[in-house]
Amino acid sequence: MKMRKPYKTERKAGEPSNLGLENKMKLFVVSILCAFFLVSSQNPTSHWTLQPNVLVLEVDGNPGQQPISCLEMPENVVTSDNHNQDVIWKKNGAEEAQRGNWYLVRLVESLGGGNYTCHSPDGALLNYTEVLIQHNETKRRRILVKNQQEDYLKCSTQNYNGEFRCSWTWHSNRVGKAALIKAQRMSEGQNSHCSVEPSRHQWMCSSAQSNFSCSVDDSGSGISCLDWQHCPYSEERRQVQVTVFVRTDQFLLESYSKRFYLSEIVKPDKVRISKVNKTLVEWSYPSSWNTPYSYFPLTFQISQFSRQCRKCENPCTELKHSKTSTLSSSDVCQFKVKQKIKVVCVRAKDALCDSEWSEWTHVRLKRDEGKQKEGTAAMNDTT
Repeated sequence: MKMRKPYKTERKAGEPSNLGLENKMKLFVVSILCAFFLVSSQNPTSHWTLQPNVLVLEVDGNPGQQPISCLEMPENVVTSDNHNQDVIWKKNGAEEAQRGNWYLVRLVESLGGGNYTCHSPDGALLNYTEVLIQHNETKRRRILVKNQQEDYLKCSTQNYNGEFRCSWTWHSNRVGKAALIKAQRMSEGQNSHCSVEPSRHQWMCSSAQSNFSCSVDDSGSGISCLDWQHCPYSEERRQVQVTVFVRTDQFLLESYSKRFYLSEIVKPDKVRISKVNKTLVEWSYPSSWNTPYSYFPLTFQISQFSRQCRKCENPCTELKHSKTSTLSSSDVCQFKVKQKIKVVCVRAKDALCDSEWSEWTHVRLKRDEGKQKEGTAAMNDTT
């Protein structure tokens, strides 16, 4: 039985070879694969505009590059030719080697941010772009540190007028400043538009559901906001969402958000307390609290102390109380104590929700007998 030989073609003399075509096809396939992997692992992963002339690049730590332009070119101009080769670029004031209308920002880990300016040959400023770097690793934070409540933002309000304050703590090695403040009432499909005033210390955020204004404190570690459309006498149906974008001098950007109802963060101011006589004290609602008090009632906690502490800055927290009681009232309160009580402390909280207590206020009921004798002797000497 004869075996069939494999089919084989032989190229005749002068016949063109397919080897070059095969190599070209392989090269084409390799080029397509390289382009695919380049796109799938491109860095930055995304980019967006924080404010006019402020570009945010979200990076994953891999090397990459991002083009920015100096002047807007007509659509019929091929940008790859990089026209206007006489355009000079500077990064943070230092002249760069790149020329032309387009500049490639090189990214290595968190590096690449900066102030990029483009100039004419005579040095005139044509345009500028501030590039900020934001890591897309949301769990890894570098600029702010958590507080005792394991949160980055601490928010509180004195009443239900629509005003509140949020504060934060800078990392010891990453002190920066607020780059953008966003505040809005939560609602599906709604997003607020925020703008900054020329002073760059106050932001206005408006949407169909709310109208907020926020300003940065002089310390740079907090903001004060006001919801202009909030009504303290109506039910609060939507949470407030505050987002703070902070940046460092190294052009690193991070965002921190917090959601809350005002009833969750309300903390009344100190009550006003005074001594009527040695066994009777009275206090009234904080002047900043909403009225009428019958609609916004407070619960009061009273602590009594039977001994003095002259060196204590706050005897309410440094002494061991003898007795503690709680009461609710919608008017001026009077409270009778025993003669042995020397210090009375009072604090308040919203009676209708589980919110935070105010700071303590105290009053001393008795003076030390030795002090009284010294005072009397001093008066006799002067007379």
